[in-house]
Amino acid sequence: MAIESIGSAPLPGKTAAPVSSLGLEDFLKILLTQLNYQDPLKPLDNQQFIAQLAQFTTLEQTRQSNERLDTLLSIQSSSQAIGLLNRTVDIAAADGSVATGQVSALGFRDSQALITVKREDGSLLTAVPLSQISNIR
Repeated sequence: MAIESIGSAPLPGKTAAPVSSLGLEDFLKILLTQLNYQDPLKPLDNQQFIAQLAQFTTLEQTRQSNERLDTLLSIQSSSQAIGLLNRTVDIAAADGSVATGQVSALGFRDSQALITVKREDGSLLTAVPLSQISNIR
């Protein structure tokens, strides 16, 4: 009989499965199921019910805060990328070489900033992610 591990680290070369979390709909389903199957002779205590509603409200506020934080981080990343225009940068290539040039354009794809670098010989490096920048002058 095969046994699957729970919560183990992913094997090298394999990607980890996305972690699912309880959301708003899941919480409502649990609450409604609890109300449907409660003992009629022992109804849900008012304090417990209020505590669960408070948890529900806290969950929703946390979700909204996370969305706003993601938006703020995206805006901050965009602002930093705009600051690179007309600056000289060193781009680290996958083979270990370094290309130097001036940032001439900025674009976005899937909320990720991508720059275009004009090298000294006039050639262009396009769609360069900010993570490849090794030096800014």
